[in-house]
Amino acid sequence: MESEEKAARLRVRLANGVVVGALVGCLGFGGWLMALPPDGRDGAAGSPGPLALAQTAVTAGVPAALPDLAALIADREAHLRGHPKDSESWAVLGAAYVEQGRRLADAEWFPRAERALRTSLRGRRNAQALEGLAVLANARRDFRTARGYSEAALRADARRWTAYGPLIEACTGLNDHKAAKRALDRLLELRSGPAVQARAAAVYRDRGWREDAAAALSDAAAAARTPAERAAWLERGGQLAFERGDREAALSHFQEALRTDPDQRAAQAGQGRALAALGRTTEALSAYRAALEKQPVPQYALELGELYESLGLGQAARVQYDLLRERVRAAGAGGVDEELVLGVLEADHGDPAAAVRRLRAEWQRQPGIAVADALGWALHRAGQDEEALTFALRATDAEHGGGVRSALYTFHRAMIERDLEMVGPARRHLQEALRINPYFSPLHAPVARRALDALGEPPKTPLPEMR
Repeated sequence: MESEEKAARLRVRLANGVVVGALVGCLGFGGWLMALPPDGRDGAAGSPGPLALAQTAVTAGVPAALPDLAALIADREAHLRGHPKDSESWAVLGAAYVEQGRRLADAEWFPRAERALRTSLRGRRNAQALEGLAVLANARRDFRTARGYSEAALRADARRWTAYGPLIEACTGLNDHKAAKRALDRLLELRSGPAVQARAAAVYRDRGWREDAAAALSDAAAAARTPAERAAWLERGGQLAFERGDREAALSHFQEALRTDPDQRAAQAGQGRALAALGRTTEALSAYRAALEKQPVPQYALELGELYESLGLGQAARVQYDLLRERVRAAGAGGVDEELVLGVLEADHGDPAAAVRRLRAEWQRQPGIAVADALGWALHRAGQDEEALTFALRATDAEHGGGVRSALYTFHRAMIERDLEMVGPARRHLQEALRINPYFSPLHAPVARRALDALGEPPKTPLPEMR
């Protein structure tokens, strides 16, 4: 089985090498013409303007530049005032609203997106609108709904390759990694190119194939057709580099992503992460604050708060934790499920018992690996180590889908084992966490090192005597 999977990935790399060049050439003309809005008003002949660029992006499931996205939204809104029965334009507008909400971390766009996509469905039950609803559900972290809409879109159009992206994301969020791999295999049969490579990279990363994931993202960034798309794949490459503890490579990826697209705020938060790991804390704080100003993602607030806490700035950390709670409430008004990040916050910086209650409910809704890790840690913080270990094992055991090599997950498992007096496994997993990424958290990595020192060296067992 493993050799077949390796062979399949090799075929993907070879196919991409042959096909991407041809795609870039032909899409530079024919692909852009196909992507023009229905009234055809955008740019000079052979030179795609912002509307075509944005529409191509949102219909292919790749990031769009914020100015282009704003232009597309204004254009489709104006068009629909005169043509309210244009189902395709309603679907495009809904997809653009989702992307705008995602890029700005503003959940107020999501109810508008849902209304537009459902209006599109009233005209005719079309795969484009169903796929848009799947993307919206993923943005809200409602993976069961996303899976249902993705499968409905594929029933309506079995060869709609873009519907496989949200299906893969939804299956991953539900910890159904076999279904995610099947969906990826089908996608690879239908399509090649940078968007597909980026989807493949996410699956490879979740299975622990970091080298394959990094190679796929590198190829995707090289073949990207717009600065916004290239910046997104560079940012993901930076994430991978940081996960393996390569601070300099991560920072380089994030800086290049920001140079390519100054609105790539995930890369700016990534800069903060890498700079903190490099000991450049003043720059790290500035990067985090700049990212949060333009894209107030709760996870960024949590990371910034923990950086403040690691520096002994408890009051500044509490400000960020309070802001996180406010942002979670605002996101909830737009239908976004942020229980995971709120549970993580409560486990480490609030009420662990409340974290357990939140994360148990989240586990019932969508039992992904990140939820398993967070629930296990919350149980540990609440003093329930026996049950905590069962979830920590799920998060780190490849047999249960926990193939991703995460220093944080491994650290959590080690600390639970330590408190259960499982000294050997605890020592081994603390060593592994620090080997995966010695800089995984400004707050927890020093705890891991101190815990490992306290456990000491394993006892020396004398060799049996020769007889």
